[in-house]
Amino acid sequence: MKCDVILAGVGGQGVLAVASIIAQAAAGEGLYVRQSEVHGMAQRGGAVLAHLRISGRPIAGDLVPKGCADLIISMEPLESLRYTAWLAPSGALVTAAEPLVNIPNYPEPEGIIAAIKSFPLWRIVEAAKLAKEAGLPRAVNTVMVGAASPFLPLDAQTLHDTIAAVFAAKGTAVLEANAQAFQLGRQAGTLT
Repeated sequence: MKCDVILAGVGGQGVLAVASIIAQAAAGEGLYVRQSEVHGMAQRGGAVLAHLRISGRPIAGDLVPKGCADLIISMEPLESLRYTAWLAPSGALVTAAEPLVNIPNYPEPEGIIAAIKSFPLWRIVEAAKLAKEAGLPRAVNTVMVGAASPFLPLDAQTLHDTIAAVFAAKGTAVLEANAQAFQLGRQAGTLT
């Protein structure tokens, strides 16, 4: 078993938090995990990229080869398209629906969505809406963990337990909101 994941977004969106939660869950299931991050100009709204490799056997390198990613998880739709050269033909693209317009020539959202929908396996998730519904607008990254979960070789309960461990110190309200955000994201990721 192996699962190569590309995680993308813009600085401040929680890309590295998503990668960390998935990596911790995989390690909790006894799997091998390798991770590499590129922060770029993260504090200025620049691109953030993480490579995450999960396997039942030792992994030789941190980076996902082009054309081999089983999954792209993106916190922003345009950033998902930036890394599609890494996506395997059978891979899934899971992105938040909400654009983060951080450049003056940001393309029209309709064209971005059409390009995403041209891939064989995709999910566009209204992550901000679901995070608000869960009671914590900042839980967009937890929604995206949930949305990606149907495409990960990990038990949903392990991901849920990892999220609980990560947010336990933040208090009951934050913990419960993140648990709800994960479930809402998982439902959105499962829809066809």
